[in-house]
Amino acid sequence: MIDIPTAARQARTAAHSLAVAAGDMKNAALAAIADALWQKRAAIEAANREDLQRSEAENLAAPLLKRLVFDEAKIADSVQGLRALIGLPEPVGRVLEETELDEGLMLSRITCPIGVIGVIFESRPDALVQISALCLKSGNAVLLKGGSEAARTNRILADIIAAATVAAGVAPGWIHLLETRDDVAEMLKLDDLIDLVIPRGSNEFVRYIMDTSRIPVMGHADGICHLYIDAAADAAMALEVTEDSKCQYVAVCNALETLLVHAAAAPVFLPRLHERLAQRGVELRGCERTRKLIPVAAATDADWSTEYLDLVLAIRVVDSLDEAVTHINRYGSGHTDGIVTGDAAAAEKFLNAVDSGSVFWNASTRFADGFRYGLGAEVGISTSKLHARGPVGLDGLLSYKWQLRGSGQTVAPYAGGQRKFTHRRIEKRG
Repeated sequence: MIDIPTAARQARTAAHSLAVAAGDMKNAALAAIADALWQKRAAIEAANREDLQRSEAENLAAPLLKRLVFDEAKIADSVQGLRALIGLPEPVGRVLEETELDEGLMLSRITCPIGVIGVIFESRPDALVQISALCLKSGNAVLLKGGSEAARTNRILADIIAAATVAAGVAPGWIHLLETRDDVAEMLKLDDLIDLVIPRGSNEFVRYIMDTSRIPVMGHADGICHLYIDAAADAAMALEVTEDSKCQYVAVCNALETLLVHAAAAPVFLPRLHERLAQRGVELRGCERTRKLIPVAAATDADWSTEYLDLVLAIRVVDSLDEAVTHINRYGSGHTDGIVTGDAAAAEKFLNAVDSGSVFWNASTRFADGFRYGLGAEVGISTSKLHARGPVGLDGLLSYKWQLRGSGQTVAPYAGGQRKFTHRRIEKRG
């Protein structure tokens, strides 16, 4: 078994090759991954069944078991995602801006890979496919650590991806799978070899990573997502959006956790919602005003800051849009929040006032996803306000560099006043 510093050094070497790899070669490698996953789906499903059986015996929570499933349908989804990623434009080497500093002296800012990325993700094997594919397309090497629950599934996926891409011409060592917590601890020491760490997990886990390593960290802690039903909301639309936000897939960070309802809408809307969500097995917890309208358990202060990842929903009745915004900005995690309303002015105020990476009007919070945004799947969600925010796709895995093309110029004439800069911006082409 390879040690982590050696793996990181191999990844660093491979990253230098990937940074200048042709887009056609990377796309061919992505196609090779897609073909190999589908051809070897029976072996992948067998490994996944072993993980599921072991996890069930260990009494893994139901939401985590649901995340762990990687059956033929999930494999097909992953293959579709890879094909979609191939169709996206080449992200590396794109000219962001050009400035003529003086005649014959041209400055360009162009996209480039970050380098070597360490990603620690939860018990979702499909995340391994998405992350590795995005890193490959963006020219980055990657060290991956998935949840121990998915150990066998992750191992076979990593082996398939490594073999397929090397056969397609990608430098060996560009992808490594970390197996243990000790491996992660070792990786976090390698700030001279790893350029970025992206942790996906609990608030406590993300903060542990930030506190433990000198490597820059990009990610989010909790996914406490809100939906506000305004006084001017269409009730039928509000029911559909609420149900989808909560129930479409509960064990993910963009699922609805707190519902805010305007007092004018609550008497009609909440009874209908109670009846609807009861059919989906959702446990409702409400504020005192909510409990006067529907028979639900009492919500506590802790409920407003809890990410359930389960069929549980906290409800609060508010008197205004401003009160809703104040609640969200206080208790939210900056992930995804939405409003349902027919009042365009209220919607625009909400969209601008809520301080989150994704803010929606009349749409389910479940749309907060890199694939659905057209980003080519996602490597994670960032609630940071630096570099990348919201779903992190290809652009979030890129940095940029300045390139200066001259014809023998020196600084002395400019410092002495004999020559002056023109600083003429060149319109971007295409």
